[in-house]
Amino acid sequence: MRLDLKTVRAWTLKESLNLVWTFRGANGGGRMLDIWCRSAMRSRLEPMKRVARSLRTHRELILNWFRANGQISAAIAEGKNNRAKVRCRMAHGYRTYDAMEVALYHELGELPQPKCLHRFA
Repeated sequence: MRLDLKTVRAWTLKESLNLVWTFRGANGGGRMLDIWCRSAMRSRLEPMKRVARSLRTHRELILNWFRANGQISAAIAEGKNNRAKVRCRMAHGYRTYDAMEVALYHELGELPQPKCLHRFA
């Protein structure tokens, strides 16, 4: 650590960011997040500065996690996003946006599939 290598500074910042999530209240977590962002901006490491800017931009949303006592998860939203992306990738044969929209409604809304007029054996 005495050499002040960039990788050592980045690793130290990464590890100290984990401390933010140990707080239970929005006040303590918010203060620790601000302290971390301030030290990341002074680190002269551009990737860490980008992370700090992003965290500052989303500060209130991050503090909502603390306000909910860590009991919320974005897993459901991420799962829906993944399903929508898969459906969009599979949509090469759709000719109109309306057909794509209906396919997304059926995929994400788990609506029943319409009966086909034709059966392919």
